Amino acid sequence: MSRGSQRDRDRERAQARAGNKGKQGKDDGLTPEQRRERDAKALQEKLAKKAAQGGGNNKGGGEFGKNKKK
Repeated sequence: MSRGSQRDRDRERAQARAGNKGKQGKDDGLTPEQRRERDAKALQEKLAKKAAQGGGNNKGGGEFGKNKKK
């Protein structure tokens, strides 16, 4: 079997696998502006929820990550 026909078969198999997944983000019926507003609102709610839980567990803060040379 030549390598060219194997590539064609692999492409067909890859298309079949990708066809089953579909595009989930684009079929919601929203315009790009509406999508941005929805995502921004979700992000704000997520940040508010995290701040309400305590917020003391932020990454990169604290004394351990800093170099203290004098």
